[in-house]
Amino acid sequence: MRIGVPKEIKNHEYRVGLTPASVREAVAHGHEAFVERAAGTAIGLTDEQYRAAGATLLDTADEVFARAELIVKVKEPQPEECRRLRPDQVLFTYLHLAPDRPQTEALLAAGVTAIAYETVTDAHGGLPLLAPMSEVAGRMAVQAGAAHLEKSKGGAGVLLGGVPGVAPGKVAILGGGVVGYNAALIAVGLGAEVTAVDRSLDRLRWLDSQFGNRIRTLYANRANIEASAFDADLVIGAVLVPGAATPHLLGRQDLAQLRPGSVLVDVAIDQGGCFATSQPTTHTDPTYVVDGIVHYCVANMPGAVARTSTFALNNATLPFVLALAGKGWRQALQDDPQLRNGLNTHAGQLTCQAVATALGLAWTDPAQLIGLP
Repeated sequence: MRIGVPKEIKNHEYRVGLTPASVREAVAHGHEAFVERAAGTAIGLTDEQYRAAGATLLDTADEVFARAELIVKVKEPQPEECRRLRPDQVLFTYLHLAPDRPQTEALLAAGVTAIAYETVTDAHGGLPLLAPMSEVAGRMAVQAGAAHLEKSKGGAGVLLGGVPGVAPGKVAILGGGVVGYNAALIAVGLGAEVTAVDRSLDRLRWLDSQFGNRIRTLYANRANIEASAFDADLVIGAVLVPGAATPHLLGRQDLAQLRPGSVLVDVAIDQGGCFATSQPTTHTDPTYVVDGIVHYCVANMPGAVARTSTFALNNATLPFVLALAGKGWRQALQDDPQLRNGLNTHAGQLTCQAVATALGLAWTDPAQLIGLP
């Protein structure tokens, strides 16, 4: 199969869909790889490395899209990329369609077979292609929050770890999944006072077994969400409903109860965000202030550590890329129900039920489209 890897064009996005090592694996399996020049240069993955791995380098994204049957990306296609897609292509990337009607409509209009990393599951219901970036984002959330608590960046002037004789800062983590665990890991390491809130008792027990008395765990009801957030210097929104829009855990009216100069880091902004006042931001302009509260809502947070993120993502996606290229998308989805859960659009039909519900659009069962009874 002809695999295309275009250079990412989202603001400050330097990750790349396939590393040279991944290209080498694809070529060894008999596939062709077309990589846009300079696709990985910003993170030290040179054109020479891709050429040595067996890739054909192309000068423009137009050429990559024109020649490839399978497009492997990192972030959702931007409008100009959507216009390059066609019905006989497979797109494999993060999509996050639930809060994004324009992108959804563009993919449906293109007729492309779009498979989203974030809705591929594993045998236990986990999200193996989202997990690596959730690990990165969780760790970065504390790093970013700590930086923006500095007075010069609009925060309250709080050092999360405190110093001898001065109490540490307080961190509230709303959601105890992969993002929440990794955020807690870093926050505890900095010496902050940490509270993790989740609605799964099993997850709270697991967090307690990992951290013991180094964090406090609370069940996610309205009272506990508000109490932990209102008392925190840094609030991290780490809730995920796979494929669906994220519920708002704090409303506009709640900002008045937060500590002045506190920071909200919304890791769930790709899915609509955990806070009613969240709006997507970029690495160029990462924060804004509402009612004295700093909001950090960068939609591609792991892109800031693009080299680490690229290798972590490739470790997870490569087996699926090889399956799609080796078997063809239809057979690969027939053989693997977990990969089948990643199918979001095909031939102008929306195949992810959570997205359809969020956007009020018609849903088509993907099993029907791939010939399953």
